[in-house]
Amino acid sequence: MNWLTPINSRLSRWAMYFACACLVGLLSVVVYGVVLRYVFNNAPPYVEQVALLLVISVAMFGAAAGVRDAGHIGLDSLVAMLSVRVQFWCSIVVYVLSIVFGVALLAGSTEMAISTYASTIPTLGLSEAFRYLPVLLGGILIAVFSIEHLIARFARTEVVRSWH
Repeated sequence: MNWLTPINSRLSRWAMYFACACLVGLLSVVVYGVVLRYVFNNAPPYVEQVALLLVISVAMFGAAAGVRDAGHIGLDSLVAMLSVRVQFWCSIVVYVLSIVFGVALLAGSTEMAISTYASTIPTLGLSEAFRYLPVLLGGILIAVFSIEHLIARFARTEVVRSWH
């Protein structure tokens, strides 16, 4: 686990930086589109498609970074009432389900990217497969970060957060 933690910490930081950059880009693109539409009555056709790609990127990379730093939603108050042994196994189940979820994202987005590769995003001229790239990468990151947490639980250690 010594080699996995620094790699995952760096990946998590990069994912969060990328999500933040996409959020800034989303704000910029939407403001740009609104100003052109309502002030100049001339809306560019690509704004909606770019905004959609950026929303997907913000959600997937932000979620992956949240999984790494254990920032996801949990029922801590319920689990805290259980015995230590049951708490341990609840966390194992959570991380195994997170791995399954990440792999499902990876498999589903890969299948969708392959099936839509020949189509293009109307106003951008890019392949529709690009819509599924953030989901694919987010699924990989979620699975890898959950594996790190699973290893840490069995080693009876804690994963050091990327943002401390």
